[in-house]
Formats: sequence, C-alpha cells, structure tokens
Amino acid sequence: MNALTLISFVFFTGLVAFITWRMTRHDDHQHSKGYFLAGRSLTFPVIAGSLLMTNLSTEQMVGLNGAAFTDGLSVMAWEVVAVVSLVAMAMFFLPRFLKSGITTLPELLALRFDRMTQLLANIIFMIAYAVILLPSILYSGALGLMGLLDLKALTGIESTHTLLIGTVVAVGLGGAIYALFGGLRSIAISDTLNGVGLLIGGLLIVYFGLNAVSDGQGVMAGWEELKATNPEKLRSLGNEDQSVPFSTLFTGVLLLNMFYWCTNQQIIQRTFAAKTLAEGQKGVLLTGLLKLLGPLYLVLPGIIAFQLYAGEGIKADAAYGRLVYDVLPAPLTGFFAAAMVGAILSSFNSALNSTATLFSLDVYKARLNRGASDEQVVRVSKWAGWIMAAAAMTIAPLMASQESLFVYVQKVNSIYYIPLLSVIVVGLVSKRVPAIAANLALVLGCALIGLFYFVPPLAKLVDAVHNFHFIAIVLVVLVSMMMIIGKVAPREEPWIQKDVGAIDMTPWAGTKVASVVLLMLVLGIYIAFI
Repeated sequence: MNALTLISFVFFTGLVAFITWRMTRHDDHQHSKGYFLAGRSLTFPVIAGSLLMTNLSTEQMVGLNGAAFTDGLSVMAWEVVAVVSLVAMAMFFLPRFLKSGITTLPELLALRFDRMTQLLANIIFMIAYAVILLPSILYSGALGLMGLLDLKALTGIESTHTLLIGTVVAVGLGGAIYALFGGLRSIAISDTLNGVGLLIGGLLIVYFGLNAVSDGQGVMAGWEELKATNPEKLRSLGNEDQSVPFSTLFTGVLLLNMFYWCTNQQIIQRTFAAKTLAEGQKGVLLTGLLKLLGPLYLVLPGIIAFQLYAGEGIKADAAYGRLVYDVLPAPLTGFFAAAMVGAILSSFNSALNSTATLFSLDVYKARLNRGASDEQVVRVSKWAGWIMAAAAMTIAPLMASQESLFVYVQKVNSIYYIPLLSVIVVGLVSKRVPAIAANLALVLGCALIGLFYFVPPLAKLVDAVHNFHFIAIVLVVLVSMMMIIGKVAPREEPWIQKDVGAIDMTPWAGTKVASVVLLMLVLGIYIAFI
C-alpha cells in the first residue's frame, strides 16, 4: 500500500476517534437513559448525520452501486423514494413515538397491544438483525475494503475466502468494541463526523470517475460520454426485467422504505433520543434533503464503473471497490477508506446497539429480571451484543454465494419488514383492534412470506407477479385480517395514547412546507431522467 494512503487512513480514523472521545468522555454510560437514548439530548444536525450514516453502510456503497452497474439509474429508487418515507416519519410516526417516551418499538407494541406482541416483535427483530442485517454489513464492508485497499497485496494472503474471513472478523471486533462501550451518543457523534468524510469522498469519486471516463478531458465531458455511450443506463424508470421496475415504486419499494425509515429500530432509535419533537422533525427532514444527493454517490459511480469495466467480466458488487482504487489519488484513497470504515462501523454499531437494547430492556428487564438495576441492564446489554457480534461474524462469509448482495438483502428483509409494518400502522390508526390480531399478523406474515420465498412451487407464483407486488398483497391481507378481527372481536376499551411528558412536544413550524418541497423535488428528479 502507498505510504500516503496508509498515513491518511490512520490520520482520519484517529481524528474521528479523538473528537468523539473529547465530546463524550463525561457522558453517563452506566444508566439506561444515557447509554440507550443519549440522555434525550440529540439536536437536529446530529440526528440527521447519524440517520444518514447509519443508512450509508457499505451495503449501500457496494451493493447499490453494484445494482447500478447492472441496471443503471433506475435503482436510485432506494434513495429517492426514501424521501417520501421520511416525510411520513416526520409528520405521522415521530410525534406518536415521542409522545409515549419509548426506547424501543416493541415497547410501543406492549402499550398498544400486549406483552406477547412485544415479545414476538423482539424475537423477530433480534433474529433478523443477527441473521440478515449484521452479516450483510460485515460482508459488504469486507468486500469494499478488500478492493479499496488492495488487501491481497498488503497482507500477502492470496486466498480470497481466507482474506474475506479475516477482514470480517477484524471489522466485527472493532465495531463491537466501539458500539458496546460507547453508548448511543458516541455512535451518533462519530456517525456525523464520518458522514462528512464519506459525502466528500463519495463526491470526489464521481469527479475523478467522470474525469477517467473522458480520459482527463473534464467532468462534463465524462458526463456527455456516459450519455452518448450508454443512454439506457441513465433512465429513472426501470424496465420489467430490471431489479426495480417502475410499477414497483408504488408497492414493494415504497413499503420497504416505509418500514426502514419509520419503524426499523436500528434507524429510528436515534430519533427517540431527540431533545424535542421539533428537533426530531428537523433532523428527519434534513435527512430527506441529504438523501436526494444519494444517486450522485450511491448510483452514478456504479454506472461509471460499467463504462470503464463492462468488458472485463468483473462482478457487479466488486465494481465500486475497483473504481475507487483506480481513480482516487493515494492520499484521498486513505481518507476515503477511513470514512468507509467509519460507515461500516457506524451501521454495524447501530444495529448491534439496537439489538442489545431490544434484548436488555424488552426481554431481560421486562421478563427475566424485573428488579434489575440500570447498571445490570447495561452490563447484560453488552454481553448480548458480543453474542450477536459473534453470530454475525460467523454468518457473514456465507453471503459470498449471492449474485447481488443488495437485491438479496432487500428480498429477505421483507420477510419481517412487512408483518411488523402492518402491525405498527394498524396499532397507530385503530383504537379497537385487539392484541390477538397483531400477534396473528406477526406470526402468519413471517411464515407466509418465508414459505412463498423458499418453497419452490410457491416461489414461482412470487416470480410471476414480482416480489415487490407480492409483499404489497401480503400487507393488504394482513391489514384486512386485523381490521376484520377488530370489528368482530374488538378490545373492550378503545386504546388512548397518553403523553408521558418525556420531552417538549411542540412541532416544528416548518414541517409542512419542508415536506411539500421535498416531495416536489422527488417528482422533479424522476421527470428530469425519464
């Protein structure tokens, strides 16, 4: 490895760690409120930075650019349609979450339905995070770093599989130490710092990549070359044979984004730590604005990589690391590698912190040891996190057999995304639907989607209607079932949500205007690239 690359890598990594330590060294990491909710002290820039960085994992950087390498600009749906979900989060979901002063989403389900609903949601979240989310972060992170830093040359290890396992373990151990000893505020601040680095680095890759496409004739010349050579790669509306056909924007793509940004514990935990409702809403909507830049650094590099490497037989998910290694100057490669490690650790930390939170508060404290002190809960949380980290490091290398990591992850995530989303939405909009309806929806929903995905005769039916349309049908079925049960056998008393007074619930005055502007920008981006 070039010495400048290594020096810049160590410098930026050390700088982020030092600033984070300076800002959080006096924080309370011994008690639940400080460890899990950052003392309910987060302001909107930190919330936005943390939301963006938690999302901006190497699963996104490597996987989405890999999908763009294959399908082109149409995969930007995962970034742009997310803005619609963030508007829904700011206007509908967040006020209701903060009103109840919850730490975890299953805690809300316990208030709305019963403790069995809470337990089922906890089990689903923890299994999904351990088997799908955490391993995919580690695998994509290891893959990106192997290409970015040319780890074969650096380590002398020729076996790709051996190198993959070693990189997964190194990243997993580093992330676990970071997440389990720092608490949520440490994660949120380091997220924000790394977010700045990753955004700058991502845009620099586009600059140098377009310059490479034009053989040094400049960015605009490179852009014109892309448009002239592969115009089909720059169309916003996907064809039916691509991973995100246009029709799916209104079904599965919207629903998966809605779960991810509105009801996914890993993501929304930092919004629970908002200082006020207004700060939370501003943070969520600022995240929406930043997501509109996503296609620039999460999709366009994949299209540039296709232009440069299409005839070389390169695997789609390996294209991004190769592009970064080829086009960035050595000092910037080290800087970007450090920011990428930050992205890996950020997403891994957040998922691990959320998993540990779910277990320690909703299982250990609520069911196994109700008299546990705050110190005991935090200690158990750390042990649970280590077990989850070990499971993730074991499973991650097995993902190497997938053709497209991003498409695979989106598909298997829907097994639990859709049942949980249906239950949370029905719980918030209805007053009489009983707990038995929610419990049935969680169990039957996961079982139904799993059966149709993995039993060959049923899987053919899913392929016939498209996976994203299929999960929309499942959501309609689950919501209808719960509402019918609510009519036939309603709760004895309607559910009334109480304001526990955890924070100031005065909404931000600019929420509606900012939401409309964001939705208009989404529409404008799609129209511009039809």
